[in-house]
Amino acid sequence: MKKQFLMMCLLMSATTGWSQRQETTLTDGWQFSRDKQTWQEVSVPHDWAISGPFDKKWDLQTVAIEQNGEKEATEKSGRSGALPWIGKGFYKRYFTIPSDFKGFATLEFDGAMAEPVVFVNGIEAGRWAYGYNAFSVDVTLLVHKGENLLEVSLENLEESSRWYPGAGLYRPVKLVLSNKPDIETKSVFFQTTDISNGKATVKANCRLRGYRYDLKEHERNIPDGTAVEVELRDSRGQIVGHEHLPATAPDGNVETVFTVDNAHLWSPEDPYLYEARIRLMNNGKTLDEVKQRVGLRTVAVSKEHGFQLNGVTRKIKGVCLHHDLGPLGAAVNKAALIRQIKLMKEMGCDAIRTSHNMPSQMQMDICDSLGMMVMAESFDMWEYPKCRNGYSRFFKENYLADLQHLIETHRNHPSIVMWSIGNEIPEQGKQRGLELSRKMQDWCHQLDPTRPVTQGLDRVDEALASGVAQMMDVPGFNYRLPKYEKGIGILPQGFLLGSETASTVSSRGVYKFPVAVTDNSQYSSWAKGYDPKAVKNADGQCSGYDVEYCAWSNLPDDDWRWQDDYAWVIGEFVWTGFDYLGEPTPYDEYWPSRSSYFGICDLAGLPKDRYFLYRSKWNKNSHTIHLLPHWTWPGREGLVTPVYCYTDYPEGELFINGKSQGRIKKQSDPSPLTSHPSPQANNRLDRYRLRWNDVKYEPGEVKVVVYDEKGDKCGEEILHTAGKPHHLQLDVWTQQSRHSPLTSQRLRADASAGDPSPLSADGQDLAFVTVSLVDEDGTLIPYAQDQLTFNVSGAGTFRAVCNGDATSLEPFTEPTMQLFNGQLVVVVQAGREAGNIVLTVTDPERNIEQHVTWVSTSPR
Repeated sequence: MKKQFLMMCLLMSATTGWSQRQETTLTDGWQFSRDKQTWQEVSVPHDWAISGPFDKKWDLQTVAIEQNGEKEATEKSGRSGALPWIGKGFYKRYFTIPSDFKGFATLEFDGAMAEPVVFVNGIEAGRWAYGYNAFSVDVTLLVHKGENLLEVSLENLEESSRWYPGAGLYRPVKLVLSNKPDIETKSVFFQTTDISNGKATVKANCRLRGYRYDLKEHERNIPDGTAVEVELRDSRGQIVGHEHLPATAPDGNVETVFTVDNAHLWSPEDPYLYEARIRLMNNGKTLDEVKQRVGLRTVAVSKEHGFQLNGVTRKIKGVCLHHDLGPLGAAVNKAALIRQIKLMKEMGCDAIRTSHNMPSQMQMDICDSLGMMVMAESFDMWEYPKCRNGYSRFFKENYLADLQHLIETHRNHPSIVMWSIGNEIPEQGKQRGLELSRKMQDWCHQLDPTRPVTQGLDRVDEALASGVAQMMDVPGFNYRLPKYEKGIGILPQGFLLGSETASTVSSRGVYKFPVAVTDNSQYSSWAKGYDPKAVKNADGQCSGYDVEYCAWSNLPDDDWRWQDDYAWVIGEFVWTGFDYLGEPTPYDEYWPSRSSYFGICDLAGLPKDRYFLYRSKWNKNSHTIHLLPHWTWPGREGLVTPVYCYTDYPEGELFINGKSQGRIKKQSDPSPLTSHPSPQANNRLDRYRLRWNDVKYEPGEVKVVVYDEKGDKCGEEILHTAGKPHHLQLDVWTQQSRHSPLTSQRLRADASAGDPSPLSADGQDLAFVTVSLVDEDGTLIPYAQDQLTFNVSGAGTFRAVCNGDATSLEPFTEPTMQLFNGQLVVVVQAGREAGNIVLTVTDPERNIEQHVTWVSTSPR
């Protein structure tokens, strides 16, 4: 009788009280302080350190980087970005609980840097150690009707990161109010278990929360009439799958399997998404509902077929991405992420590796919708510390919980095709490393049986000797091309992945003579033959001829030889798609130098020449013809100035002012593939590039004409010597633009190309404006370093500016900056009121001004 009465009371509370799930992103209304004395109003996501100033004193590290083979400690001034991210920060704001609320209240953090402690109404509600991990805090017992105070304290320790980690509430914070009982959001899991004959078999799971647990009976008291409805809807809203399930399992778990006819599969080429809806019902009344976008697709890896998506073998064309967004810092932003992913897709890239950290929910949503496969990575270190105060402090206690949060948060994203449990872990060659690798891989399989698991191994001989490489689902080799053949002879998997490749270094618009392949050992303390004097005489820049790499890495051409000639190399993730803050190799002892040179695009998101080398290899939908270097070289008349063409065509003829420099074809490299090509083996570059190495500079016109396999002319590219600076050219991109970021809408000084695409008045939307100083005909002035100023008026604000120069100490958040080799990017942010936004760009030295006007519209 007592049990029946309890169930009746529970049923009445569930069906008569507050029952609408509300999810509120807590964006505005935050106060931020470094000392709890002085507060400023900020919006979240927020990075407290990105405004600078840059200074070598911030996190100045005197260390030997073992991953680079260093034996002696040296001063690393820009290793973690030279920005003031060290120390404590405090956030607070109020949130409101409705007067009729009687359910669960949960705060969801997509990441907080670092070691966040959460307080509600002055009482500690929860904490989490790992700054990259999403976590949630149940605050049901701490809230009351009306206003409630939320406070978050964070602390970043020195020498806790190998790159710029950002600081603060850099990812969204959400308040979720749901009925009691409800559907536990992280338990929702849609798996595509089979695809055949046009049909997809889908398994759906969820867990119910909030039903009283009877200790005596050891079961949950779930009222009669309780059921779960599972729906799958296509892009038109039509129901293509439906199940009605009575909720009877004592543990609250609900599971079903259903079939979708004429399944529309997700892929990078066709990123089709369904909407999944799960409802908790009682006698026809909805108690709770969770909606998520999901994709139907399968992933497999095997010796016979390599990597397969939806049963089709493909080689992964991936890049590694750090989490910072250049001048925006670590603060995540939808428009900025869309720009990144679209730039990579235009290059032909089909995958990213979230190195070396857990990704944001927003980034994965964008990868789902735009069609970008993802290797979601977890840790950069386990028990052994790469940094004195790094994640190794927390690993033993937290690593399984951190992995669980990663997988349960992200496993419904079709874009994620594999999990990575680590990057270049020192334990990879030890028995302990084998034990941990097996334990973590098994844990990943238990939480998600649909995806393979990998890790990036850099000590290949050690990892093979310990057995770590052999037990991974996907053996990932970071560089170490000379070890590929040895590896494939031992690996039972029968394949391997270039989990991190290239590490080619370059600076946009910088070209060094004579052109020679080099591993940069003259600047690198971790390489043999290092000359300390060379660093002092350096300029902090790398050559855009794409012939420079590191002693432990290689050029793009080297990786492609293995991938093209051997089916068992299943693809690569290039280090990196974009430059990032910190790790200024090879200038990690050079000041000022505070960001990387590895990027295919620079820190501003402007493509380097190497972008078009990858595009010529990867983009199968559009042709590529790209000449380098620029053709404005006063003082180099008569001197050898090699010309390269990056193109997917096999043959080309070069002309200087109408005079042929020869017609050449791409050639296979005759050197043995099992050896590491020496820097002197320049012919290794002629398989994927067209090169005229003996051209002498003369002002005027350089033209390449390209030909297909039949010898037919297919296109041409022309460069001109620049005249006098004449005007500022603005190329505008917004996420609503019909143009890709690579071909942004161009506004000229003498005529408008029409109004640029509008911005959304949501307080977060961004416009990216590439500013170039050009001559009268629109040719870039490639040596220009003019100081520009920016003013934004109307319904928006100036957000940031970046010129892509790794040695610049100008702050990103001040409305002035020098051009770097003729270009920079200005970022404009929409406000929350609709109206016109005007950006004015001024070159005071030349008395040049240009402006652009957007319409900011109310968000839909």
